[in-house]
Amino acid sequence: MDAQNLTYIFVGVTFALYIGIAIWSRAGSTKEFYVAGGGVSPIANGMATAADWMSAASFISMAGIISFLGYDGSVFLMGWTGGYVLLALLLAPYLRKFGKFTVPDFIGDRYYSNTARSVAVFCALIVSFTYIAGQMRGVGVVFSRFLEVDINTGVMIGMIIVLFYAVLGGMKGITYTQVAQYCVLIFAFLVPAIFISIQMTNNPFPMLGMGDTLADGSGTYMLDKLDGLNQELGFNAYTDGSKSMIDVFAITLALMVGTAGLPHVIVRFFTVKRVKDARKSAGYALLFIALLYITAPAVAAFAKLNLMETVNQTEYKQLPTWFNTWEDLGLIAWTDKNQDGKVQYLGPKLDGGPALSSKSPEFTGEIGLSGERLISNASSNANELYVDRDIMVLANPEIANLPNWVIALVAAGCLAAALSTAAGLLLVISSSVSHDLIKKMINPNISDKGELIAARLSAVVAVIVAGYFGINPPGFVAAVVALAFGLAAASFFPAIILGIFYKKMNKEGAIAGMVVGVTTMLLYMVKFRLGWFDETLPDESEWWFGISPEGFGTVAMVLNFVVSIVIMKFTPDPPEDVQEIVENIRIPSGAGGATH
Repeated sequence: MDAQNLTYIFVGVTFALYIGIAIWSRAGSTKEFYVAGGGVSPIANGMATAADWMSAASFISMAGIISFLGYDGSVFLMGWTGGYVLLALLLAPYLRKFGKFTVPDFIGDRYYSNTARSVAVFCALIVSFTYIAGQMRGVGVVFSRFLEVDINTGVMIGMIIVLFYAVLGGMKGITYTQVAQYCVLIFAFLVPAIFISIQMTNNPFPMLGMGDTLADGSGTYMLDKLDGLNQELGFNAYTDGSKSMIDVFAITLALMVGTAGLPHVIVRFFTVKRVKDARKSAGYALLFIALLYITAPAVAAFAKLNLMETVNQTEYKQLPTWFNTWEDLGLIAWTDKNQDGKVQYLGPKLDGGPALSSKSPEFTGEIGLSGERLISNASSNANELYVDRDIMVLANPEIANLPNWVIALVAAGCLAAALSTAAGLLLVISSSVSHDLIKKMINPNISDKGELIAARLSAVVAVIVAGYFGINPPGFVAAVVALAFGLAAASFFPAIILGIFYKKMNKEGAIAGMVVGVTTMLLYMVKFRLGWFDETLPDESEWWFGISPEGFGTVAMVLNFVVSIVIMKFTPDPPEDVQEIVENIRIPSGAGGATH
């Protein structure tokens, strides 16, 4: 059976499974809608958390970024994995003991202020909408390739699916759907990686195969071959980095603390029965996440080597069909600059010019002499090939000539990754509106049924806005997601940490810190990533302190801490009852029996 029909079967079966689970576990109360009734087991919650966490950015784009950046892409591995350690040790158990439904709920009560709650709601919406743009874009890419529709149509199909089970099931439906989605996505990520590792190095463990010798009998180590090819073509050695140390540090730290401040991840720890279960959930989640994260560098290396050996200096008319398929979708492009009919994939060092842009090319609608699709934004250097980083994992099985069922499995896994995170983000958005704005501020007397209706209506509006951002994202998936982490680091992390560990922190300091932190990050993001303040996008030489937009969340976070503490010193202490609550949530004795 061909890959197309197998994909329809795999995707259809998994979607039927998700929808069936949503119907079976539909929410009947606000507690079930917000925190799944608070009775999820640690293992199930760990799997759901892993699925919630491992989004399209982890499944699709992280390996794609590492493929093209090599060593520099390791910041995503270090930051995203290290963030879970912070979350398990510093936040999860204390927030669970505090016993609130949402992050804005914690901030509003801890800082005894509806103004603080409003600022937190705003930050939660900004972070979640920025993050969900990447997920919807990932859904669109997968649908466009495997279901033969354009990316925008793919986004809309994804919107309908995720809306169904997120609105019907709430957190209860999402939790058990995410358990199934984790099983699908991890199987889909590992199977092709194992196939390709055996194919290239005779080693069935991809993370070990990456450092093993090639199966061709040459005795050459796989990474040495990749380094050599990169340098021959004018790129940096794959295992060398080009980023400055300060930028590597800033990005890694921003991703770590951003992870610990993400509202859709934090809310997962409110779904377990006891405080100690929150710690167990974090431990299980880290284990489940590690299966993908220790495999991703191998997938990236295999994909890059396969791509270069398959495409470079190959006659266009002799390229395999997968190249033309992705080309038709606008995710691969080639402009035959020297009119020799061959694809040249060359780095900037060969002629001193800039590398081909990572932005989507603009197609002229014309066909070149060799049959290639002509694009209007090709750079002036010798490089003729454009590859969208988001397709590397999806195209990898095709590049490696794996069986059709593996290709279909990857499509199902990618959709599971993107939809699981999108559902979690939608819940954060809807609960921020229905619980934190309507219930806590606008209409405290609203009935449980009325609040549930408001939550579902909020989710409908949220998915429409998310779809718009998915159709018009400000960059490729992982870059958009990295900005969301910077926003979480700049806004939530200081307020939560100070709220747990510093009983003297007051509402004035927390509010000022959050406002300054998120505003600074937003301004930096729109200037250097979106280019709203300049006719042309500023280049790297203009970055403040040499720090990229993805890493600037670290600077904004430090500014948040400083402003919070300074303002706190000149304003009244929190009420005594609030200080007692802060003392209580840090007391371990009896914590295992906390049920509220």
